[in-house]
Amino acid sequence: MTDQPDNLREHVRAHYAAAARTVTQGGTACCGSESESESESDSESGSGSGSGVGVGSGCGSGAVATGPEFGAGLYAAGDRDTLPAEAVAASLGCGNPIAVAELGEGERVLDLGSGGGIDVLLSARRVGPTGRAYGLDMTDEMLALARANAAAAGVANVEFLRGAIESVPLPSQSLDVVISNCVINLSTDKPAVFAEAFRVLKPGGRVGVTDVVADDELTAEQRAERGDHVGCVAGALSFAEYRAGLAAAGFTGIEITATHAVADGMHSAIVRATRPR
Repeated sequence: MTDQPDNLREHVRAHYAAAARTVTQGGTACCGSESESESESDSESGSGSGSGVGVGSGCGSGAVATGPEFGAGLYAAGDRDTLPAEAVAASLGCGNPIAVAELGEGERVLDLGSGGGIDVLLSARRVGPTGRAYGLDMTDEMLALARANAAAAGVANVEFLRGAIESVPLPSQSLDVVISNCVINLSTDKPAVFAEAFRVLKPGGRVGVTDVVADDELTAEQRAERGDHVGCVAGALSFAEYRAGLAAAGFTGIEITATHAVADGMHSAIVRATRPR
């Protein structure tokens, strides 16, 4: 596989489409290594990377759960127990952005890269019937899974949108909060992601995400040695790069706090920032 943006984006899409199919068929999605169905599809097309990240390794024939660094285990049992099993099984994040965002009644929130919908469903309950939670994903299989999970959970104040996180299909200044869970690192155009998050937020709106972030001294090549792009490692920004990207988009009050290691020199981190009033 080459490192061209279109090829990387398609590889990410294929990986998470395969994860959604695994969950739909009664399995558990995995992070950082190809699932069997994805590997077979890539072998036929000649586009497979054949590499894993070492986190959740062993995913493949009969997909297995992620390691402790990723997945549903990062949520409180009380939250997991209120959701459909398929929403929990599809969780592939590196943190819990709901705890980060401190959502309030009546707020409008967008989840970038919403996957099976776990963070959208939890957000919808926190913002209540006067609020609304949106999920944005580029993968049809994940969108179908998320919509089924919302119906099973009986949550009505949600909407799942198809699109790229680099081009959000929502009006400017229409949201109070933007969240994301281990997805921004997957983007091939992170400045566009930060610019779009800034655009759709109201003045005073905030970002509360979790993502994989690299130590500043690690080069791009060293990050790639620790895991592949689809496994949420090779595409990660450093702490300094993340701050600079958010600041360039116009955000202030930027805070990036590491929470736990996912690889040598790579961390799950809480990222907060605000659009000035």
